[in-house]
Amino acid sequence: MQVLELIIFAGLAAIVLYQLYSVLGRRVGRQPEDNPQPAAARAGLRQAERPPEPNDEGVSLSGLAAVKARDPSFDVNHFLSGSKAAYQMIVKAFAEGDRQTLKPLLSSEVMASFDAAIAQRESEGRTETVEFLHPPRADLDKAEVAGSDLARMAVRFLAEFRARSKGPEGEAVDDRRTAELWTFERNLKSRDPNWLLIHVDAAEA
Repeated sequence: MQVLELIIFAGLAAIVLYQLYSVLGRRVGRQPEDNPQPAAARAGLRQAERPPEPNDEGVSLSGLAAVKARDPSFDVNHFLSGSKAAYQMIVKAFAEGDRQTLKPLLSSEVMASFDAAIAQRESEGRTETVEFLHPPRADLDKAEVAGSDLARMAVRFLAEFRARSKGPEGEAVDDRRTAELWTFERNLKSRDPNWLLIHVDAAEA
């Protein structure tokens, strides 16, 4: 009987071991060795996973990156501070008909337009002065480089000022709130650090 029991236990153990092997030894899903990739494909995959390396040739930069690539010393906060000062200077000079102050700050096209408006006002016997009620707000709207070294910066100005005018009909005081988009231009290779106003557009307040 003992021998028979040993034979039965041995048979049961063999069945259990076989079932364990059939379950634990089975592979679930696709394995790497099921479909080995050619060496060339594996190399291509590794290259695709790497981030692209910078290349000086054929790189197209835009916006502030393009400006700083050609002029590493360019600082947008310094530029906006200077543009606010230029804005106030130009607005006051235009109101007072000060062509001498305006000329070095404007492109020839903008200067011609301002000069025509000043001449019209003078022909009507009118004078005007401007006083800013608060420092204007300046926000960079767009930056670009045209050609190789011609930088253009569009700045959106919000300003409140008091205009005092005098004409044949008498004197008037007018508080104004304006929103304008001014575009400045400068050759980055030039030693002249000044930016010229080349365009003026109305903007949403």
